[in-house]
Amino acid sequence: MERVLFAELPDIALGPLDGRYRRVVAPLADHLSEAALNRARLQVEVEWLIHLTTHHILPGAPDLSEAEIAYLRDVVATFGAEEIAELAEIEAETLHDVKAIEYFLKRRLASAPQSLGEDTVLPRVSEIVHIFCTSEDINNLSYALTVRDAVQQVWLPAARTVADAVADLAREHAGVPMLARTHGQSATPVTLGKELAVLAHRLRRQIRRIEAGEYLGKINGATGTYGAHSVSVPGADWQEVSRTFVEGLRLSWNPLTTQIESHDWQAEIYADIARFNRILHNLATDVWTYISLGYFRQRLSAQGSTGSSTMPHKVNPIRFENAEANLEISCSLLDTLSATLVTSRLQRDLTDSTTQRNIGVAFGHSLLALDNVRRGLAGLDVDAATMAADLDANWEVLGEAVQSAMRAAGIAGAEGMADPYERLKELTRGRRVDGPAMREFISGLGLPAEVEDRLLELGPADYVGLAPQLVAHLD
Repeated sequence: MERVLFAELPDIALGPLDGRYRRVVAPLADHLSEAALNRARLQVEVEWLIHLTTHHILPGAPDLSEAEIAYLRDVVATFGAEEIAELAEIEAETLHDVKAIEYFLKRRLASAPQSLGEDTVLPRVSEIVHIFCTSEDINNLSYALTVRDAVQQVWLPAARTVADAVADLAREHAGVPMLARTHGQSATPVTLGKELAVLAHRLRRQIRRIEAGEYLGKINGATGTYGAHSVSVPGADWQEVSRTFVEGLRLSWNPLTTQIESHDWQAEIYADIARFNRILHNLATDVWTYISLGYFRQRLSAQGSTGSSTMPHKVNPIRFENAEANLEISCSLLDTLSATLVTSRLQRDLTDSTTQRNIGVAFGHSLLALDNVRRGLAGLDVDAATMAADLDANWEVLGEAVQSAMRAAGIAGAEGMADPYERLKELTRGRRVDGPAMREFISGLGLPAEVEDRLLELGPADYVGLAPQLVAHLD
């Protein structure tokens, strides 16, 4: 029997984003898929036609009625499965994606409905479509529109949801004491809430940078000189025409380009998203570690998986592990995009064209990671008792507090406070110290009574400084 060829079966995905994880990343398809890019190209072509005619840029060009403008914009709004198939047929002939869009729109002008009246001017404006445009005039604006909408409508809401979830956990557990670990070793205690607040604060800072990102565009011809424009219609203020058109699309106008818009804005926003990803990766690895220490317990119902195929007791931290992997893939792609897109040989090469087709994949892996972290955080319970037991087993962390109090007392004039660091090192380095031993040591230091009493009342769980109050900085 011959082996089944999956390549001959419909809907067999090559990659996980369009297969296993399609449900999670599907919202990005409305912005960063090939179909979404073509719809954006169609939108730019339509709006350029409307802009030139309604602003009377071209002598002799007819005015468009409100009904005709509405019809043209409806061509974009109704761009769906049938239109995608039709466009693919045109591109099979043109072997050029942007030229196919031009021909597609010209078909719609030629077949303008009778409801617009027999005297509709649409069939007569066919040669205005794509006039003075190189493909990059259309593409750069289309990518700016699709990336902007993907960031603002899909990625940022997901990122804010996760950052807010971390902030909520930080507030809820602001006062829960926890042994810190610097270099993996027991260190000055903190609170769980404060450590989560640090991560929430970092994530939110990157979100603010991404929210403030610019999306640049240009429409200035084959080498950025308005050459064809100024020769054909010398009386027009082409820079103003370009600026108002780009800004009318709610993009920032780039006045100085080669054939391509320089893509620097893309490199900037991808670098910021990659940095957010890496902070989220830090969150995932920290939470994974807290789970392994028993500080967090996972609810199986919330994690939604079998922990192990052979060990029934396990609830594996798969949400955070999945997030780690997807964040690493996303960052690799975003780093490549950032590095590649800022360089173009002389006035133009096509490296950016192929590179930009992977924008959706980079965003998809980041969005998938965000979904996993969100679900992972929602399935955690804090085990304060485990944290308390860990603190009680590490009284040596009070060594910092004692030697610092000795220094302060010595500065204030107390006798016998010499070599505080060395004396605490002798007691604590490389060994465990319990409560009675620490209190006995403190009592033998000859500290001023007030200082001694304060230190004798101190336990590891109390030694968290201002950690609970610091969480308020999130607000």
